Amino acid sequence: MKMSKLLLSTCLFLSLASGPAFLQAREPSKSLDDLISIESKVKQVSAKNMAATVALVSEKLGSSGSGVITTQDGLILTAAHVIQGAQEVTVVFPNGRETRGKVLGANYSKDIAMVQILEKGSWPFVEMGASRKMEAGDWVVALGHSAGFDAARTPPVRFGHVVSKGPGNFFTTDCTLIGGDSGGPLFDLDGRIVGIHSSIGYSLTNNNHAGIDGFKQDWDRLKAGESWGTLQMNPFANPELPVLGIGMGLDRRINGVPVETIFPRSPAAAGGMRVGDIIQKLDGEEIRDGSELMQVLAKRQAGDSVKMGISRDGKPMSLDIILARREALYEDR
Repeated sequence: MKMSKLLLSTCLFLSLASGPAFLQAREPSKSLDDLISIESKVKQVSAKNMAATVALVSEKLGSSGSGVITTQDGLILTAAHVIQGAQEVTVVFPNGRETRGKVLGANYSKDIAMVQILEKGSWPFVEMGASRKMEAGDWVVALGHSAGFDAARTPPVRFGHVVSKGPGNFFTTDCTLIGGDSGGPLFDLDGRIVGIHSSIGYSLTNNNHAGIDGFKQDWDRLKAGESWGTLQMNPFANPELPVLGIGMGLDRRINGVPVETIFPRSPAAAGGMRVGDIIQKLDGEEIRDGSELMQVLAKRQAGDSVKMGISRDGKPMSLDIILARREALYEDR
């Protein structure tokens, strides 16, 4: 999308959307002035961060994706699946300039990776924000080299909002993305990176992004060149997701999740949960079935302490349980 077309496309989108204004991200826009302010903010974000949004091309693998530079010395954040199998990539800037980049570390479970530009220089870079603070309704701006680098245009600007959080480090937006955008940056309206494009939905407007906080947690290991984890098409199978360590039963006559089995040395076992308990709440949030329990757990982190509201022999009880990583539970078995 050319920058000259941004005004028209943004106004059309905003006239149809019922989203929040940028000053208070989840408050509804109430006037034309609000819409003009949001549009101005989107233009500022895209103009400021365009130069740091790069294409990553692997001639060896015949693949292409996107990335974003986040330090002056050329440290690039991208998606793990973009650089999988590559040791070096060609880094292409929006103005066509090319340089070489060394692939550093990757956490495939979070679909995050780093690349370091080898050439010495002072590179354009952008500031990191926070992803765990993002909520449904927050406005976001997506950049990326859609369909690969194209010398005839700059990276297209997409504008949308957060649809949902989770599972795990991921969250979903309705920004339109296509092949080649993977690994590209997602910004808040202050121009800070909040996520990296991970998987593209079938509708093109329901896409997963790896949260920037996942990079912060793994920063030293990634920069040191470590690679670990498993790339999963199903985010709920992510080995780093938090778990209770139970087998869920199914009984449509009750409101809650029956505990059918408890794994030895699991968080549930350590917290005093028993077979036959019925899980009805997690941190005060009502749990009606197994699907809801999985979705609520996916928004937590391994190591978090959660308060489980259960029913045991018809009597309400509360248990404090410290969640563990899925892979750690399986390693212990």
